[in-house]
Amino acid sequence: MKRKVFVPLASLILTFFISTQASMAATETPVKDAAKVETVKAEKLESAEAKAIMARLEEIKAMDKKSMTTHEKKALRKEVKALKTQMAELGGGVYISAGALIVILLLILLL
Repeated sequence: MKRKVFVPLASLILTFFISTQASMAATETPVKDAAKVETVKAEKLESAEAKAIMARLEEIKAMDKKSMTTHEKKALRKEVKALKTQMAELGGGVYISAGALIVILLLILLL
């Protein structure tokens, strides 16, 4: 009895999530480079703070790092990491991994 209910329900749920992922993939522009991903995120954010952070990241990217000491490079890495976390905070949103989504659905179905 449980199998008769579970299999169609699971297939319906998986079909729904696959179709939503496909539609989201079709609307977003495919980006392969990490720097381009950050640029696309910054374009989505219209705040002045996001623009300032992106300008600083581009400035760091354009620097000649060969002439820097290891301490300066380390400080730049820390700054880039902090700027990226600020960008993530500005972007907002809640992201759930596929594994977590499956666990949540199974818990809902079983309980």
